[in-house]
Amino acid sequence: MLADHPFLAVLVGVAFLLTMILWLRMQAFIALLLSAIVFALVVGMPLGGITDTVVSGMGSSLGLVSILIGLGAIFGIMLEHSGGAQTMAKKMVSLFGAKRAPYALVVAGFLISIPVFLDVALVILAPLLMALAREQKKPLLAFGLPLLAGMAVTHAFVPPTPGPIIVAENLGVDLGWVILFGAIVGLPSAILAGPIWAKFIVPRMNLAIPEPIELEEKEDENPVAFSTVAGLIGLPIVLILAAAVAKTLIKEDPPAWFPIVTFFGHPIVALILATLLAMVLLGVKRGVGKEELQELATKSLGPAGVIILVTGAGGVFKQVLVDSGAGKQIAESMAEWAVGPITLAWLLSTAVRVTQGSATVAMIAASALMAPLVAEMGLSQQMLALVTIAIAAGATTLSHVNDSGFWLISRYLQITEKQTLRSWTVASTIISVVGWLGAVLIGLAIA
Repeated sequence: MLADHPFLAVLVGVAFLLTMILWLRMQAFIALLLSAIVFALVVGMPLGGITDTVVSGMGSSLGLVSILIGLGAIFGIMLEHSGGAQTMAKKMVSLFGAKRAPYALVVAGFLISIPVFLDVALVILAPLLMALAREQKKPLLAFGLPLLAGMAVTHAFVPPTPGPIIVAENLGVDLGWVILFGAIVGLPSAILAGPIWAKFIVPRMNLAIPEPIELEEKEDENPVAFSTVAGLIGLPIVLILAAAVAKTLIKEDPPAWFPIVTFFGHPIVALILATLLAMVLLGVKRGVGKEELQELATKSLGPAGVIILVTGAGGVFKQVLVDSGAGKQIAESMAEWAVGPITLAWLLSTAVRVTQGSATVAMIAASALMAPLVAEMGLSQQMLALVTIAIAAGATTLSHVNDSGFWLISRYLQITEKQTLRSWTVASTIISVVGWLGAVLIGLAIA
């Protein structure tokens, strides 16, 4: 038994998880469940208590997360179906000007990826990238990298995208702080990995200017208004941030408006409002019938269901750490380390990401491992938010051939695998390292 050696037990559990995913090609949901049970066995948990832990861990991890992921999926498909993503991107390019189009695409990607999954956003914006490449006589990569950098940062750092929501829930941190620090750390990361890195690497890759063969842009005769898209995306973020600020500033004798702000700023309420408004403004008002709305919502919940199940399985792993006492032992030992919780979180997330490819699985696994540790440290909400950012940064590291996004990017930007490694893989690592450094520096400033 490894009950007296919790670090070694964790290594056994993680090694088993990676073996299941990489060697046996097992679905992440089943692999996480089996890994949690294996970990429980090696630390000597009573057999009768393991199944209780599985059930409680699954249930406790899905309350808020499952609701937010489901609502976010419906919100995102409404933005996708209405053409709102294209409207946002075109408006950003128009505001910044053609010469600064890469910076415009960073901002557009940053905003669009809040409600829309990265891979979907890339597919629907590919025609815009093609148009810019033809107009400015540059390779697709010159515009694709900035867009991807903006989207990748939001996908990892900024709720209500699934990854940071899952991590924040596991660590018990207010989403308002995660949004704030995610934006502060994320934008510099995206600029360095996007326009600046693209300006350096693209001229050195001898890429051709693509011919407009497959991806022809279709003009929408009735495009959705930019103000509508910006308002819908901004609404839940503003409400959540307002509630977080109110809770921070007002500790005693709250005024009459305080319960109203905190109610509407709760992530569930904020996202319900945004989703309902999106269904009305981007659906009903644009002639989408009730049956089509229902079909769109149902379609969006398919991928969301997979994420929810994997999240629940990650919660089981976390609960095993808690119930077995291994989490407390590791936390007490870690207090003597020179490596702080932010760096440890980044290292754990990076290790899982690089070996198995999925950013979401990396965030779930790393947060499940870190949750019992930070619970014993008594960290503030701000420090917990920075640990969340560090996990998200690690989960962005070194996108390569075991990442499905790697192949999608290679296809849509019309570059080879080697060229994708030289450009996008490096860009994803820049995001990771800058994100980690940003979290460490903010942590030092507020300590």
